[in-house]
Amino acid sequence: MARTPSSPEPPPPAESGTAGTQPVPPVPEISDYDQFGAYQALAADAGSGDADGRWAFGTGFADSLTEAGAPVPDGVDGADLAAYCLMLGDDALIMSHRLQQWVTGAPELEDEVALANIALDLLGQARLLLGRAGVADGTGRGEDAYAFFRPEHEFRNVRLAELERGDFGELIARLVVFSTWRLALLERLDGSRDPVLSAVAAKGVKEVAYHRDYAAQWLVRLGDGTAYSRDRAQAGLEAVWPYVPEMFTSHDVERRLAESGVAVDPPAVRAEFDDVLAAATDAAGLRIPDAAPRAGVAGRAGRHGVHTEAMGYLLAELQSVARAHPDATW
Repeated sequence: MARTPSSPEPPPPAESGTAGTQPVPPVPEISDYDQFGAYQALAADAGSGDADGRWAFGTGFADSLTEAGAPVPDGVDGADLAAYCLMLGDDALIMSHRLQQWVTGAPELEDEVALANIALDLLGQARLLLGRAGVADGTGRGEDAYAFFRPEHEFRNVRLAELERGDFGELIARLVVFSTWRLALLERLDGSRDPVLSAVAAKGVKEVAYHRDYAAQWLVRLGDGTAYSRDRAQAGLEAVWPYVPEMFTSHDVERRLAESGVAVDPPAVRAEFDDVLAAATDAAGLRIPDAAPRAGVAGRAGRHGVHTEAMGYLLAELQSVARAHPDATW
């Protein structure tokens, strides 16, 4: 069952012996708010005494390399597996950062909570995938090394994730497109020969199904609202649509790993993506844009380390503290 961004209903108040007074209901545990997302993990791990401080969350969190350290499957090239994990991990990391920028900027408080929750879900996926890359390529590098100490041209995310922050209509359009695409990939990765990819996908399907449902509901709400909200939603679709074809363009690594049963070749999910977006835009009274693809450089784009101007500014913000204090722990 898909989650809703709303907080759970508080329990009914206990009877009070004093007329005219209403006892304060107990505050729910953090994990009660979110069955599948990162909050439950945060609550469970907090105060665990783990001395290995992590940049992503601070102290008290288990090293993701423990889960990511399974051997590379027989017959699979470790360099290819590492590159693929970086592609999926960078998608999640960069999209998570963009979503975090909306905390305190969403139209309602519960939407700030929902967007923070989605960002944390993606950050959790990124941690495991980046950790897996360090195991697969034999370097032993951890998630922090990949997230905070790589230059721009070594990031492999699709350009859609990094685009400069727009208005709320653009955010919802981007989230609908991103989550629909990622959900289709994760559903197929559940059967990957790589045990880490399979595990990330199995949990990620539950998370990203909610992300897509949340974004689609908002798309319909905007499209079916005022003329202004409908125009903003349509403008958001127009802004992100030139970056959609890139998401379904195969990289050599994706093709090789798909043939070996490890990865998903992106063109295989295009039909599902188109069906979902057609249904969502139809329900919202919006139209699928007729926009030319945004060209890369000599046929190279995000998967090759070629990014938009916005990526440099994003990384400057994301990496600044870690680069200023490279040996610090929290």
